[in-house]
Parts: sequence; structure tokens; C-alpha cells
Amino acid sequence: MRETNVLVPVGTGGFDLSARDFVVPLRRRKRALLVTFLVVLAGIISLALLSGPSYSSHMAILVDLQRFDPIVSTGATSQVVTTSNPVTEEEINSEVELLGSSDVLEQVVIANGLWEPHGFSLLDLLRPGQTREDRIARAVKGLAKQIRIKAIKDTNLIDITYKSPDPQRSYAVLKSLGDFYMAKHAAVHRPAGSYEFFATETQKYKDELQQAEQKLRDFGRKHATAAPDLQRTQLATDVAGSVAQLHSAEQAIAADKERMHSDYQQLRATPQRSITLQASAANDKLISDLNAALFAAETKRDQLEAKYDPSYPLVQNADQEVAGARVAVAHAEQKQYVAETTDRDPTYELLREDMAKSQADLAAQHATLVATKRSVKSIQAEMVGLDELSLSQQDLQRDAKAAETNYLLYLAKREQERTSNALDVTHISNVALAVPPVIPVLPVFSWPLIVVFAFAAATVFGVGTAYAMDFLDPSFQTPGQMAEMLGIPVVVAMAKKTA
Repeated sequence: MRETNVLVPVGTGGFDLSARDFVVPLRRRKRALLVTFLVVLAGIISLALLSGPSYSSHMAILVDLQRFDPIVSTGATSQVVTTSNPVTEEEINSEVELLGSSDVLEQVVIANGLWEPHGFSLLDLLRPGQTREDRIARAVKGLAKQIRIKAIKDTNLIDITYKSPDPQRSYAVLKSLGDFYMAKHAAVHRPAGSYEFFATETQKYKDELQQAEQKLRDFGRKHATAAPDLQRTQLATDVAGSVAQLHSAEQAIAADKERMHSDYQQLRATPQRSITLQASAANDKLISDLNAALFAAETKRDQLEAKYDPSYPLVQNADQEVAGARVAVAHAEQKQYVAETTDRDPTYELLREDMAKSQADLAAQHATLVATKRSVKSIQAEMVGLDELSLSQQDLQRDAKAAETNYLLYLAKREQERTSNALDVTHISNVALAVPPVIPVLPVFSWPLIVVFAFAAATVFGVGTAYAMDFLDPSFQTPGQMAEMLGIPVVVAMAKKTA
């Protein structure tokens, strides 16, 4: 009967373990332990020799929301400076998924030639007739398993590690992965073609603005006016002045008519001439002439009386002549002559002159009234025409203003997109290559470390195999186990000896 590591019950069923209980199964299964130890040791060392040294390249990406791209829309937006928001776990996980996306890995595979066969491969024999696309797809799948992408906890960093037998390949794969990822990040977060769209729209509205401005210039030349609204306002002021002048003329006409009527009434009651000098006196010259005629008649009578008899007809005639002269002298001495000097009456002349002036003023005011009415109608008609021109010009100005507003809007949008494109070209983004990849110099595992690991793994597997085989063996290993299982005492126990 063989010894085993079965626990022997003591007392009431408890277990009393000792170092010998752990060592005994290993001694019983020392052959299995040794074989397993050597096989595992040889296998690990052989595998290390066949695979060769492995070189690991490391890269870290920082996710930080420091860049704010403008919203791609046709509305007016302004770049507002805001404080940076903390990066959420979802955003970091999104970048992790973007790093491991199949299209990015496919670009890495193609750029580094990972899909091309390197030497002899048994798998190539098992898959005859593979196309380039098949090889690339399998290389992408394999690269996804080999690259380790992990978000570092409590940080904004994403750690990427890749191992390969070639240090240059490890570096090149991570370098191309970082470049393609940056391009993918920019393409995902910013739609392609936005700059070209806004550039096209900017040119379109610039052309419309130039056409609208040309229409405004042609409008001014055609109608010989630059500011219909201003001219209409000036004409409205002129109309107001003309209307006031019209009312003044009507008032002046009424006043002139009333003044002419008053002057006419006063002229009828006022004489045209008035006495300026009046003198009364006798007619001395007549009396003197009559006395001379009387003296001559008396002289003639005396001469006739001297010659003839008083009854002579000549003498009688002379007497009658003398008597008539005496009567004339007496009548002349009794009669008074009045001398008057007259001139035009000043009041009459003043009234006549005022009436003449009023008639002239009345004619002038009538002419002013007619001319003013005609001028008001002409200005009003011109104002109506200017109003229509103003409406047409306002339509052109609105079109020009709308084209200018759209042009400035799309110009600002184009400059924003140009700035964003420039930031993309200079790799200014919300993600940055915090730790760039480098060409690894030392392998991941050195030979001393591989040997130590091989010894440790061989020991673990050997001891585990020994314990497993001993545990799975159904035979009794100790007298106590047999007594416990059969319920009979053991008288003698002898160890099994090999022949």
C-alpha cells in the first residue's frame, strides 16, 4: 500500500496539517513533477527562442477641451471665450474607440505593410487563394488584438502600447497610428468641405453685392438723383413755404381790395383841387382907363360946345358919351375883383397814388397767387415722382444691404473655417500627443527574466501536476484513510516496494 497526502481525521473530525503533509505528495509524484517541470521549462525557453525578443513601443494621448470650433451653420455665430469644461469619461471612451476603429487600423496596416507575408507561414498554406483584401482584413484583426489601448484612470490620458519583434516596426506602427488618429479626430469633429462651402457662398454673395451696388449707381444716373428721400424732404419744406406764401398772397389781395374800395370812397368825397391863395381888390387899371376915356369925352364935348350950340346933335352925343363914361367910372369904382390861386389837393393826390399802388400790388399779388399755385402743383407732382423713386431706391438698398449682410456673415464664417483648417494643419486640436512613440532599444523581457519566469512557471506547473495526480488517485494512501473509509482498525501497514 502506498503513502498518500490524504488527510487523516483526528479526534472529532478536525484537520491537523503539517509541513510533512505537503511534502509527502510531492515525493510520491516526484517523477510527474520533474517531467512537468522540465517540459514547461523547455517549452517556455524554446518558445522564447523561436519568437525572439519582443520590443514594446509606448504612446500616450492627452484629451483636453481647449479648442472650440465654431458651429457650422448659416446663422451668425461668435467665438465666445469660455472656461474649459472637464473631460468626461464618455469623451475619453469615444477617443479610445476612435483609436481602435477599423478604418484607422486599416490605414496603419497598409502604411506599414503589415498585410504582406513575412517569410514562410503554415497559415498561408491553409488559406490558398487569399486576396489582398483578405490579407488586409486579417492583418487589421490581428493588429487590433496586439495593440493595447487603455484609458488611464483618474486622468485625461490614453495609453497605447504595441509589441513586435522589430523595434522599428513597433515605433512605425504607433507613429502612423497617432498620425491617422489625429486626422480621423479632425475629420470626425469637423465636417469636411465646410471651408469650400463658405468660400463658395462668400463669392456668391459678393457678386450679388456688386450687382446690387451697380444697380444703385445705374439708378442714380438714370434718374439724375442720388437721394430721393432727401430731395423729397426738401421739396416738402418748399411746399410748406409756398403754401404759406400762397396764404400771404390771398391775404394781401384781400387787403389791397379793401384798401382800393376805401380809397375810391374817399376820392369821391375829396375835391381834386383846393385854393391855396385868395385876394380881393378894385380894378385900378379899368378905373384909370375909364377916367381917361371920361376926360377925353369931356374934352371933346368942350371943344364941340365951343363951336356949336348945345342943342347941336354932336354936342348932345358928346354929352351922352360923357355921361356914359361917368356911369362906367362909377360902376367900376363900386365893383371889387377877387384873385384866387388853386393847386391839386394833397389828400386827393395821396388817395389817388395809394389807389394806383394798391392796383399795382393787387395785380402783382394775383400773379403771385397764380404762380404759387402752379408751383405747388408742380412740386407736389415732383414729390409723387420722388416718392416712387424713393421706394424703388429703398428696394435696391434693401437688396444691397441684404447682400452685404450675407456677404459679411459668410466672410466671417469662411475665416472661422480657414482658422480651423489652419489649426488642423498645425495639429492644434482637443487631443495632443502627450508621450510620442520612440524606437525601443531594450526588449520587453531579457533572458535572465525569461529564465526566472520559466523556472517559476515550471515549478508551479510541476507542483500543481503532482498535487492533481495525487488527489485524483483513488487508492488508499495512508492507514488512517483506510481505517476511516472501511471503519476497521489497521493492525500492520507496510510500504510498497518496487521490484
